[in-house]
Amino acid sequence: MSQQRIVLVTGATDGIGRQTALELLRRGARVLVHGRTTAKTNAVCEALARESHSNDLVPVAADLSSMSSVRALAAEVAGRVERLDVLLNNAGVFMHERKLTEDGFEMTFAVNHLAPFLLTHLLLPKLRASDGGRIVTVSSIAHNRGQIEFGDLTSERYFHGYTAYATSKLANVLFAYEMGRRLAGTRITSNALHPGVIGTKLLRSGFGMGGGTVAQGAATSVRLAIDPALAEVTCKYFSDEHEEASSKASHDRVLQRRLYEVSTKLVGVEGLPDVT
Repeated sequence: MSQQRIVLVTGATDGIGRQTALELLRRGARVLVHGRTTAKTNAVCEALARESHSNDLVPVAADLSSMSSVRALAAEVAGRVERLDVLLNNAGVFMHERKLTEDGFEMTFAVNHLAPFLLTHLLLPKLRASDGGRIVTVSSIAHNRGQIEFGDLTSERYFHGYTAYATSKLANVLFAYEMGRRLAGTRITSNALHPGVIGTKLLRSGFGMGGGTVAQGAATSVRLAIDPALAEVTCKYFSDEHEEASSKASHDRVLQRRLYEVSTKLVGVEGLPDVT
């Protein structure tokens, strides 16, 4: 009998994240369900247990706009599981107005990039304890329009909601590739994905439009999390459940390396050595 998969899904109380958690529970995984508030996370876990007929879920709450809260989340997860087979960085926001976090970061960049960047590094010991750890980061086709402005990461000189979102999604792909490279030779993989144009709260709020079902949106995340055929696949970008090409900018090695090194300094974490 194969070992039960232990998966942390961030942003799992709504939309694609919630559906991803549900599908993983239905497939026999133990799922740590992350949400921003304890009350909502507990309520969603109760609903997921009924819908999946599984009690293999653990509610964990944290505000990902706060780096201290991200650290607390990592500590809680580390205390609850002996290993982590999959870290599914799903949580994301779309901001219509520029807002700074308690750490002084622009909200979109903090939640969509810096939070998963920090969380991933803090949970590496638990991923290493797995027979085959997987880091799965939910990006977007919007990454094609992203551009990293290192001189204005807080968007002080210019802010536009879509621009900030696209930039954060480019950062996701850059991070996924760089992380995968720095983890070369380990049993941990790192990939990114576009879930599709799905009718979620984020899409309606950010883009004023509908889209596909959340089940369609969760399919690629679920495959990257548990498909045995992808056990050794790393540094790739997926959409519609199969590998696709990401933007030219996302493959820029200088950009990947620089964003990684800048991000380690911003969140105050020791980075992995550059092995390339």
